[in-house]
Order: sequence, then structure tokens, then C-alpha cells
Amino acid sequence: MEMLTEKRHQFILDLLTENDIVTINELLKPLNASESTVRRDLKNLEEQGLLARVHGGAKKMPHLSFEATMAEKEEKFHQQKVQIAKFCAGLLDTEDVIYLDAGSTTIEMIQFIPNDLSIKVVTNSVKHAALLIDRQIETIILGGNIKLSTNATLGATAMQQLSDFRFSKSFLGMNGVELEAGFTTPDPEEAAVKRQALQQSQQAYVLLDHSKLQQVTFVQVAPLKSATIVTNSCPQKFREDFQDQTTLKEVN
Repeated sequence: MEMLTEKRHQFILDLLTENDIVTINELLKPLNASESTVRRDLKNLEEQGLLARVHGGAKKMPHLSFEATMAEKEEKFHQQKVQIAKFCAGLLDTEDVIYLDAGSTTIEMIQFIPNDLSIKVVTNSVKHAALLIDRQIETIILGGNIKLSTNATLGATAMQQLSDFRFSKSFLGMNGVELEAGFTTPDPEEAAVKRQALQQSQQAYVLLDHSKLQQVTFVQVAPLKSATIVTNSCPQKFREDFQDQTTLKEVN
């Protein structure tokens, strides 16, 4: 039995929330609808500003300046973030000096840092710093204005302090990564801190759950070649394109 129009529309939007891009072929069977009906649904949803049609399907509309709170981020794709974080903690070596960026995936790394590595951590997150201190890990927190939604320290003070440091590795969060736009985040001040930390690192890793792939937000932090992407899953249709520009590590 064919779904009602409203139910089809809701199904499409729900699928986009999970996958960011859907193809017409992927929608035909679950909607039990003809190709012409699906195309009409996508056209109607685009006219309402709820998605953007692309060749052969549709993608989620980007909200360039939107940023969820830290609490909201921590709830979303939590298990995938833990897997990514555990893998990245395994990249640490004895006496590393690392930059640990504010973020809901980077914070999960702290529980997995081995006790015997004698690393030093610089972070721009009040929350990260508190957890690192609880683990008795040598920690420097950047000063500056605290952004309440993400617990990140930002601004001229943070930038000046950061300029003096050099890192063996940096682990950064991002709001989006896209083949042409590179790594992006909504806040220009956060972008500036991330960019500087990345530039001052011998090795840079960007931790991203799959929902961030092929997403673009307001400010470019750096091109793809600047850092290794660590994610839980990359769709086959994007994998080769990402691998052409940077190192892509998938954690299962």
C-alpha cells in the first residue's frame, strides 16, 4: 500500500537526518512509490526549504551558522564517537605533547589515554582540562573568553598563548568536512584556534563521526590535505574522493 504524502515526506527527512544524502533508488522500495512520485516529493520538500535536490537524489540543507551545545553533541552518535576516540588514544606515544581540541569526540579520548605515557596536553576546553587533571595528566589550558555552548576558550588571549606552543600531535573536532570546502566550523573564533593548532602540529588528526562527512559550515579551517580524517564510516560513494586528497582512517 502506498504511503500518504506526509508520511513519505517525513520518511525522506528522517533518512536525510541519518545519512545526509539519499538517492532516488534508495527511496523507491521503502516508500513503495514510483520514481515520478519520489521526484515530486523531493521537489516539494526543496520548495519548502527542507532539502536540496542533487543529481539522482537529495541532500540535507546546510545550516552554516548553527552549532549544537556540548550536551547535545555528546548525546548524538555517542558510541561511534567513543570508537573513534579509542582509536585515536592508541596513536599516542611516550612523552607526546599534544593539542586536544574542545569537542564531543575529543573528550572521549581522555578515558583511554594510557597511564604510563607521560604525555603533556594543551587544551582549549574547561571540561577537557578538568577530566585530564582527574587522570593526573599534565595539562595546560588556554586562557581567554569561554564560549558557554561548547566550553571552549577563544579570542586573542588563547591565540597568543597558543602561538608559543608546538605539538607532536593534535586531535581536533570539526562540524563538517567536504571535498571542496575542506574542514569547516560555524564560529570564526573557534576556526582560528583550530587552524593555528593544526598548523603547529607535526601530525594532525580530525575526529569526525559519519554525520559530519560532506557537510559544510560557515568558516573554513583548513583544506583536506592538512589533516588525517578519523571517522567511524565513510560511504563508498565518497571514499575514493577523500582518499585522493588526504589520509582517511575508518574505525569499525
